[in-house]
Amino acid sequence: MVCNQWSGGLPQAGLPTLPFRTRTPGAGPMPETGLEPVLDAPPVADDLSPVGILDRTRQLLPLVDNLKAEGERQRRAPAALIDAIKQAGLFRLLQPRRYGGAECHPATFFAVQAALSAGDMSVGWLQGVMGMVAFHLALLPAEAQDDVWRDDPTALLASSYMPAGKATRVPGGFRLTGRWGFSSGADHADWFMLGAMAVLEGEGPEHVIFLVPRADVRIHDTWDTIGLRGTGSHDVSVEDGFVPAHRRHGVQERFLIGGPGRAVNLAPLYHIPLPQMLFRAISTPALGGLRGMLDAFIEHSRRRAGPNGGGPLVDPVAQLACGETAAELDEMTHTLEGNFDRMLDHARQGRDAPIPDRMLYRVQATSVVERCDRLARRLFKAAGASALSVANPLGRVCADIQAARQHAANQYEIYGRTLGAHLFQLDVKDTLL
Repeated sequence: MVCNQWSGGLPQAGLPTLPFRTRTPGAGPMPETGLEPVLDAPPVADDLSPVGILDRTRQLLPLVDNLKAEGERQRRAPAALIDAIKQAGLFRLLQPRRYGGAECHPATFFAVQAALSAGDMSVGWLQGVMGMVAFHLALLPAEAQDDVWRDDPTALLASSYMPAGKATRVPGGFRLTGRWGFSSGADHADWFMLGAMAVLEGEGPEHVIFLVPRADVRIHDTWDTIGLRGTGSHDVSVEDGFVPAHRRHGVQERFLIGGPGRAVNLAPLYHIPLPQMLFRAISTPALGGLRGMLDAFIEHSRRRAGPNGGGPLVDPVAQLACGETAAELDEMTHTLEGNFDRMLDHARQGRDAPIPDRMLYRVQATSVVERCDRLARRLFKAAGASALSVANPLGRVCADIQAARQHAANQYEIYGRTLGAHLFQLDVKDTLL
């Protein structure tokens, strides 16, 4: 089923078209940096406006639908689909303009991710997570950015941030060894961002992210799951790989919203805290997936007869489930947009978003999947026994949302407790804000 609600206007049921609502998400591209482009790279597209970006996203949705089953079988996104997303520039929405990127408003980026996720959560997951790593690279030294994008501005990055590796300082850089799980899109990546413990300055080791080329990485075929099957989130490993000193980013730099890349990428976009982008990239696929599930439920209900002949269309329980799902989707999307608007307002004024606000934003981001899971299970139950069919998309979306719920970044109970401790005026040490 093609999710044709993304073709513009309101869907037939009159429900809000999320995330392509009347208010176009984002205020367009960020202000010019005033710096010369690094290379003669063409921009991702002639039209970098939110409308142009979302139009290109809608044009991809039939292909997303057609290749959905193939992605499930292969346990990775088909190469043809990755190529199409690259050609549309959707992996480069957060890439600096210096390399031909769109440097767009985060709300537009996440609207694209949600739209793709409505067709296939695995596809939206990959576009969002890999696109977010491009944002991360923009915070590293200019030399590291050149290493990746100077020769190929369309290069893709995958990641596994957990500190599963060990890095030893050597002249000129580090020696990195380790094995990491859950590297989404690994098969399609040209570079990797991998976490390790390393001694940078001071006495003890700290969590550091290292930038590693594909040639130094081994991909292990480990991803075989009940949900998000098409993400190809395999294990990857590095054995005694050399990483130059400029290809790393420390936890403290992330917490301070810092990074030497901000010396050359001056747009307010790059003053948004990295963890805020990360948590949204991990939770937003559930928003899109649930929206696609709601539309599928309505279409399914039109064809299904109920025990008294009326079917779910006149079933008050089904009507309430749909109404509450639509309302919560709208509220969660408004919250996402508003939070990034406020963070950008702070950035434009040369200020960091206050720590209590960032705690609140993180709880709001990490609770998304929990809420979507509850609403999805309610729709699944209301759909009756026919929802058990493999041909019915409702079960697959439920499984995808469950898989997303398992990610460490979506454990909202942890982050809710942190916010609660702060409200009790307890000392909270947290570098993921």
